[in-house]
Amino acid sequence: MIANKKEFYTGLILVLIFLGVLMVVFSPVFKGQNGLEYLDSLYNSISKGSAYYIPAVTKEVEPFVDKRVDITFAMANPKQAEQTAMLFESGNADVTVAGGQLKVSGDLGKILKNCLADADSMYFNKGEKVAAKYGYDARRVLFNWWTACKGMDKSLTRQKEFNQAKVVSVVAKKAVETSYNYYGIEPQKITERMGIVIFSLAFYVIYTLWYGFGIMFMFEGWGMRLEH
Repeated sequence: MIANKKEFYTGLILVLIFLGVLMVVFSPVFKGQNGLEYLDSLYNSISKGSAYYIPAVTKEVEPFVDKRVDITFAMANPKQAEQTAMLFESGNADVTVAGGQLKVSGDLGKILKNCLADADSMYFNKGEKVAAKYGYDARRVLFNWWTACKGMDKSLTRQKEFNQAKVVSVVAKKAVETSYNYYGIEPQKITERMGIVIFSLAFYVIYTLWYGFGIMFMFEGWGMRLEH
Protein backbone atom coordinates (compact mmCIF):
# COMPACT_ATOMS: atom_id res chain seq x y z
CA MET A 1 0.00 0.00 0.00
CA ILE A 2 1.41 3.39 -1.04
CA ALA A 3 0.92 5.95 1.73
CA ASN A 4 1.72 9.05 -0.35
CA LYS A 5 1.38 8.47 -4.11
CA LYS A 6 2.66 11.91 -5.11
CA GLU A 7 5.87 11.50 -3.11
CA PHE A 8 6.33 7.87 -4.22
CA TYR A 9 5.91 8.60 -7.94
CA THR A 10 8.18 11.65 -7.69
CA GLY A 11 10.87 9.39 -6.29
CA LEU A 12 10.17 6.75 -8.96
CA ILE A 13 10.54 9.31 -11.76
CA LEU A 14 13.82 10.53 -10.27
CA VAL A 15 15.17 6.95 -10.12
CA LEU A 16 14.04 6.21 -13.70
CA ILE A 17 15.77 9.37 -14.95
CA PHE A 18 18.85 8.32 -12.99
CA LEU A 19 18.83 4.91 -14.70
CA GLY A 20 18.29 6.51 -18.11
CA VAL A 21 21.28 8.78 -17.64
CA LEU A 22 23.28 5.80 -16.36
CA MET A 23 22.58 3.93 -19.60
CA VAL A 24 23.88 6.91 -21.59
CA VAL A 25 26.99 7.12 -19.38
CA PHE A 26 27.81 3.46 -20.11
CA SER A 27 27.19 3.82 -23.85
CA PRO A 28 30.08 4.53 -26.27
CA VAL A 29 28.79 7.98 -27.22
CA PHE A 30 31.82 10.01 -26.11
CA LYS A 31 34.16 9.75 -29.12
CA GLY A 32 33.73 5.98 -29.13
CA GLN A 33 34.16 5.70 -25.38
CA ASN A 34 31.65 5.42 -22.58
CA GLY A 35 31.49 8.18 -19.99
CA LEU A 36 33.79 6.51 -17.48
CA GLU A 37 36.41 5.72 -20.11
CA TYR A 38 36.26 9.26 -21.46
CA LEU A 39 36.70 10.87 -18.04
CA ASP A 40 39.43 8.40 -17.08
CA SER A 41 41.30 9.33 -20.26
CA LEU A 42 40.71 13.03 -19.60
CA TYR A 43 42.04 12.98 -16.05
CA ASN A 44 45.02 10.81 -17.04
CA SER A 45 45.83 13.39 -19.71
CA ILE A 46 45.54 16.27 -17.23
CA SER A 47 47.58 14.36 -14.69
CA LYS A 48 50.32 13.83 -17.26
CA GLY A 49 50.28 17.51 -18.12
CA SER A 50 51.31 18.34 -14.55
CA ALA A 51 53.94 15.58 -14.24
CA TYR A 52 56.65 16.85 -16.58
CA TYR A 53 59.64 16.91 -14.23
CA ILE A 54 62.39 16.21 -16.77
CA PRO A 55 63.68 19.83 -17.17
CA ALA A 56 64.00 20.14 -13.37
CA VAL A 57 65.68 16.73 -13.08
CA THR A 58 68.11 17.69 -15.85
CA LYS A 59 69.28 20.61 -13.70
CA GLU A 60 69.84 18.21 -10.79
CA VAL A 61 71.97 15.98 -13.03
CA GLU A 62 74.16 18.85 -14.28
CA PRO A 63 76.57 18.89 -11.27
CA PHE A 64 77.41 15.25 -11.94
CA VAL A 65 78.81 15.85 -15.42
CA ASP A 66 82.51 14.81 -15.42
CA LYS A 67 81.91 12.66 -12.31
CA ARG A 68 83.31 9.27 -13.24
CA VAL A 69 81.68 6.15 -11.81
CA ASP A 70 82.63 2.48 -11.79
CA ILE A 71 79.62 0.34 -11.04
CA THR A 72 78.66 -3.32 -11.21
CA PHE A 73 75.13 -4.70 -11.10
CA ALA A 74 73.08 -7.59 -12.43
CA MET A 75 70.14 -7.67 -14.82
CA ALA A 76 67.46 -10.37 -14.95
CA ASN A 77 69.05 -12.31 -17.81
CA PRO A 78 71.83 -12.10 -20.44
CA LYS A 79 69.50 -10.71 -23.12
CA GLN A 80 68.40 -7.82 -20.92
CA ALA A 81 72.05 -7.20 -19.99
CA GLU A 82 73.01 -6.96 -23.68
CA GLN A 83 70.12 -4.60 -24.37
CA THR A 84 71.01 -2.44 -21.37
CA ALA A 85 74.68 -2.27 -22.36
CA MET A 86 73.57 -0.39 -25.47
CA LEU A 87 71.98 2.30 -23.30
CA PHE A 88 75.22 2.99 -21.45
CA GLU A 89 77.33 2.84 -24.59
CA SER A 90 75.08 5.50 -26.10
CA GLY A 91 76.13 7.69 -23.15
CA ASN A 92 79.81 7.10 -24.00
CA ALA A 93 80.37 4.65 -21.13
CA ASP A 94 82.60 1.58 -21.25
CA VAL A 95 80.58 -1.57 -20.61
CA THR A 96 81.54 -5.19 -20.03
CA VAL A 97 78.81 -7.84 -20.10
CA ALA A 98 79.31 -11.19 -18.39
CA GLY A 99 76.14 -13.27 -18.45
CA GLY A 100 73.52 -11.11 -16.79
CA GLN A 101 76.04 -8.84 -15.07
CA LEU A 102 77.17 -5.41 -16.22
CA LYS A 103 80.36 -3.54 -15.35
CA VAL A 104 80.05 0.12 -16.30
CA SER A 105 82.67 2.86 -16.25
CA GLY A 106 81.85 6.35 -17.43
CA ASP A 107 80.67 9.89 -16.82
CA LEU A 108 77.61 9.72 -14.55
CA GLY A 109 76.22 13.01 -15.85
CA LYS A 110 76.45 11.94 -19.49
CA ILE A 111 74.89 8.55 -18.71
CA LEU A 112 71.95 10.16 -16.93
CA LYS A 113 71.49 12.85 -19.58
CA ASN A 114 71.20 10.12 -22.19
CA CYS A 115 68.61 8.41 -20.00
CA LEU A 116 66.70 11.69 -19.65
CA ALA A 117 66.77 12.24 -23.42
CA ASP A 118 65.11 8.85 -23.93
CA ALA A 119 62.58 9.53 -21.16
CA ASP A 120 61.79 12.93 -22.70
CA SER A 121 61.13 11.36 -26.11
CA MET A 122 58.84 8.78 -24.51
CA TYR A 123 57.02 11.43 -22.47
CA PHE A 124 55.99 13.08 -25.73
CA ASN A 125 55.10 9.67 -27.23
CA LYS A 126 58.04 9.56 -29.67
CA GLY A 127 58.56 5.86 -29.18
CA GLU A 128 59.67 5.32 -32.75
CA LYS A 129 62.66 7.63 -32.15
CA VAL A 130 63.81 5.60 -29.14
CA ALA A 131 63.20 2.27 -30.87
CA ALA A 132 65.26 3.39 -33.87
CA LYS A 133 68.06 4.51 -31.57
CA TYR A 134 68.52 1.07 -29.97
CA GLY A 135 66.82 -1.32 -32.35
CA TYR A 136 64.20 -2.72 -29.99
CA ASP A 137 60.85 -1.84 -28.38
CA ALA A 138 60.77 1.64 -26.86
CA ARG A 139 58.90 0.63 -23.70
CA ARG A 140 61.45 -2.12 -23.17
CA VAL A 141 64.16 0.56 -23.40
CA LEU A 142 62.56 2.51 -20.55
CA PHE A 143 62.06 -0.65 -18.51
CA ASN A 144 65.74 -1.49 -18.96
CA TRP A 145 66.68 2.06 -17.92
CA TRP A 146 64.53 1.72 -14.80
CA THR A 147 66.10 -1.62 -13.89
CA ALA A 148 69.58 -0.26 -14.59
CA CYS A 149 68.94 2.79 -12.40
CA LYS A 150 67.95 0.52 -9.54
CA GLY A 151 71.17 -1.42 -10.00
CA MET A 152 73.25 1.77 -10.22
CA ASP A 153 71.57 3.13 -7.07
CA LYS A 154 72.49 0.00 -5.07
CA SER A 155 76.04 -0.13 -6.41
CA LEU A 156 76.72 3.54 -5.63
CA THR A 157 75.16 3.20 -2.18
CA ARG A 158 77.50 0.29 -1.41
CA GLN A 159 80.36 2.61 -2.42
CA LYS A 160 78.96 5.24 -0.02
CA GLU A 161 78.47 7.61 -2.96
CA PHE A 162 75.15 8.74 -1.53
CA ASN A 163 74.74 11.95 -3.54
CA GLN A 164 75.32 10.08 -6.79
CA ALA A 165 72.93 7.32 -5.72
CA LYS A 166 70.29 9.93 -4.85
CA VAL A 167 70.37 11.63 -8.26
CA VAL A 168 70.10 8.23 -9.99
CA SER A 169 67.03 7.47 -7.87
CA VAL A 170 65.48 10.85 -8.77
CA VAL A 171 66.00 10.18 -12.48
CA ALA A 172 64.36 6.75 -12.15
CA LYS A 173 61.32 8.01 -10.23
CA LYS A 174 60.63 11.42 -11.76
CA ALA A 175 61.66 10.78 -15.36
CA VAL A 176 61.79 7.10 -16.30
CA GLU A 177 58.76 5.93 -14.29
CA THR A 178 56.65 8.92 -15.31
CA SER A 179 57.42 8.54 -19.01
CA TYR A 180 56.82 4.79 -18.90
CA ASN A 181 53.50 5.03 -17.07
CA TYR A 182 52.12 7.87 -19.20
CA TYR A 183 53.39 6.63 -22.57
CA GLY A 184 50.67 6.90 -25.24
CA ILE A 185 48.68 9.54 -23.35
CA GLU A 186 48.55 13.08 -24.74
CA PRO A 187 49.41 15.63 -22.01
CA GLN A 188 46.95 18.47 -21.38
CA LYS A 189 46.88 21.36 -18.93
CA ILE A 190 43.86 21.57 -16.64
CA THR A 191 43.37 25.20 -17.73
CA GLU A 192 42.72 23.94 -21.27
CA ARG A 193 39.86 21.68 -20.11
CA MET A 194 38.54 23.64 -17.14
CA GLY A 195 34.95 23.63 -18.44
CA ILE A 196 34.62 19.85 -18.72
CA VAL A 197 36.46 19.36 -15.40
CA ILE A 198 34.05 21.63 -13.52
CA PHE A 199 31.06 20.07 -15.29
CA SER A 200 32.16 16.51 -14.48
CA LEU A 201 32.68 17.31 -10.79
CA ALA A 202 29.36 19.14 -10.51
CA PHE A 203 27.61 16.33 -12.40
CA TYR A 204 29.02 13.73 -9.99
CA VAL A 205 27.71 15.60 -6.94
CA ILE A 206 24.28 16.35 -8.44
CA TYR A 207 23.88 12.85 -9.89
CA THR A 208 24.67 11.23 -6.53
CA LEU A 209 22.20 13.49 -4.69
CA TRP A 210 19.59 12.87 -7.41
CA TYR A 211 19.72 9.13 -6.77
CA GLY A 212 19.63 9.60 -3.00
CA PHE A 213 16.56 11.82 -3.06
CA GLY A 214 14.82 9.50 -5.51
CA ILE A 215 15.25 6.51 -3.19
CA MET A 216 14.25 8.58 -0.16
CA PHE A 217 11.04 9.86 -1.79
CA MET A 218 10.07 6.34 -2.92
CA PHE A 219 10.47 4.84 0.55
CA GLU A 220 8.80 7.74 2.30
CA GLY A 221 5.93 7.65 -0.21
CA TRP A 222 5.67 3.93 0.48
CA GLY A 223 5.11 4.79 4.12
CA MET A 224 8.53 3.96 5.54
CA ARG A 225 10.12 6.48 7.94
CA LEU A 226 13.45 6.62 9.72
CA GLU A 227 12.92 7.23 13.41
CA HIS A 228 15.28 7.65 16.35
